Amino acid sequence: MALMTDHPELAMRERVLLVAERLFRQLGYQKTTVADIAKAMRMSPANVYRFFDSKKAIHEGVACRLMGEVEVAAQAITARPEPASQRLRDLITTVHRMNAERYVGDAKLHEMVAIAMEESWDVCVSHIERITAMIAEVIADGKKAGEFAVADVALASSCTCTAMINFFHPQLIAHADDKPGPTLDQMVDFVLAALAPCRPPVECCPG
Repeated sequence: MALMTDHPELAMRERVLLVAERLFRQLGYQKTTVADIAKAMRMSPANVYRFFDSKKAIHEGVACRLMGEVEVAAQAITARPEPASQRLRDLITTVHRMNAERYVGDAKLHEMVAIAMEESWDVCVSHIERITAMIAEVIADGKKAGEFAVADVALASSCTCTAMINFFHPQLIAHADDKPGPTLDQMVDFVLAALAPCRPPVECCPG
């Protein structure tokens, strides 16, 4: 596999994104300028514009990096040789934990995500689609193994993501943090119960 150093342009783009993310965390997205990024990298703004044509493009690149790290963690769980129900629980929990740690606990990153959802919605949609596809893969495995009984795997995956929206969406995580409602584990239990095969009621023995 080719190393990043074999592709200087890719390596420089990655450096720009790393510096931009650091400044977004320190100063906030709105207050950070391309000139700030260039100064931190000891280069001219024109040099930064060689790799990204706008601040919005840098913003999208940082958002993709952060979301990509969540996707890598989710994919690792998806590929594990464990029962589908355990993988689905771990996948949901990991997506929630990573989003909560990154965006809710960090006000400036939270601001960046909020702006991404307003200005770069396509980036967010692509991320949601990839997470939904991984959940669908786990549900399909569970269906094949008899753990889950679903007629439409894609619909079941979409319903699962919708059910977990308060625990996936960074802004909703922050909003619901101190509000009454089911816990993450309770919601995962609910989703797993909805996916599980129906069991006939147990009849009591007479007498």
